[in-house]
Amino acid sequence: MNPILKNILAVIVGVFAGGALNMLLIMVSGKVIPPPEGADLTTMEGLTLAMPFMGPQHFIMPFLAHALGTLVGAMVTCAIAATHKIRFAMAISIWFMIGGILNIIMLPSPLWFTIVDLVLAYLPMGYLGAKLVIKKQNT
Repeated sequence: MNPILKNILAVIVGVFAGGALNMLLIMVSGKVIPPPEGADLTTMEGLTLAMPFMGPQHFIMPFLAHALGTLVGAMVTCAIAATHKIRFAMAISIWFMIGGILNIIMLPSPLWFTIVDLVLAYLPMGYLGAKLVIKKQNT
């Protein structure tokens, strides 16, 4: 396959795979850690109203969704890409980080979560994902 087409495919599949895992984890989060009593987390309005009643435990699954979605997206992209594997994995990280920033703008969260999420869930996970794939491919 043409390397350019393979790289484009790698990015598309990486975004899809990471986004799918992210959404799956967000969808099951309410079953793993129940929301505050009476909170409706199915709409942005409900999330906004529930935010003051959420404890740190309610932010575990969103963080994992962001971090693992980015990690998997970067790993898939790196595994498929023909060239510039780390660059494409980091592009996936930046893509998901932009999504995280937009999410913070639309749904304000506690400052501690914003910092932890932006600092740990995106760029480090993309780099880790790329390194894990490259290490495995070289062994």
